[in-house]
Amino acid sequence: MLNNVLTVRKGVAHSHGKKGWEAFTDQVIRVLVKDAKDRNKGLVFLLWGKPANEKAINIIGASASSQNTVIQTSHPSPLGATKTKSPFMGSKCFSRANEALIEMDLEPIDWNVGD
Repeated sequence: MLNNVLTVRKGVAHSHGKKGWEAFTDQVIRVLVKDAKDRNKGLVFLLWGKPANEKAINIIGASASSQNTVIQTSHPSPLGATKTKSPFMGSKCFSRANEALIEMDLEPIDWNVGD
């Protein structure tokens, strides 16, 4: 999992946006997609929220491969978890990610937090 912007001022959402992180994370995605394509492997991307969803073009456009799975929802925060046409709540994004991993002959992720 990778955030669109990797740092933030405490209590100020997206305060470090438009400071270069977006270009960096775009490049990380391009490298991952290229590497997966070169190895004939697929990746699973969970894109949560509008800024993340806008990165889908870097995955779909760059990959020219149906091996990657892209799951897009709203951000899981209380502000948007249920208020869009693709709400996080009810999206089953974790089980969908695991289904995609299993289809790729990869181990599913244990998404449980703590005991």
